Amino acid sequence: MEETGGKHGQNGSPEFSLRPLDLSDIDDFMVWATDDKVSRFCTWDTYTSKEAGIDYIKNTVIPHPWFRAICLDNKAIGAISVSANNGCNRCRGELGYVLASKYWGKGIATKAVKMVASTIFKEWPHLERMEALVDVENGGSQRVLEKAGFQREGLLRKFCLMKGRTRDMLIYSLLSIDPQS
Repeated sequence: MEETGGKHGQNGSPEFSLRPLDLSDIDDFMVWATDDKVSRFCTWDTYTSKEAGIDYIKNTVIPHPWFRAICLDNKAIGAISVSANNGCNRCRGELGYVLASKYWGKGIATKAVKMVASTIFKEWPHLERMEALVDVENGGSQRVLEKAGFQREGLLRKFCLMKGRTRDMLIYSLLSIDPQS
């Protein structure tokens, strides 16, 4: 399913959309996946080969239940996903997103998060809470979530090991009953 934020604006701005990421997007994927600035706060390491990117798209992205490319004029400039939990945690899902660095600070990630928030609770009626974990040093991502209506709930000290360092993380949430902007 493709979600579109609207056709070209009156000023000729590019069309924004979310759509499934597939193998035909590999060259666009490699733009952000090979960028150390982009992967700095991600759980994955910077990609060094196109083959590894193809493998990731084939084996992780395509079978994922909710993984979308963030697109401008149908060109994949990032990705956003919601991962489901099981059992007693089934009411929660985890949001993750990544955006090519040349598009940072333009409101694109915020727009993508808002679009997901406006649809995911309808698509997955069992979901009552969407969470996002953000490194304490990742101020840009914190601002994205806050602008999209997420609540900062707290600091998780020494929460995970990432890139060889134990990291403090902030947890944010959005509930299905929260106002959607």
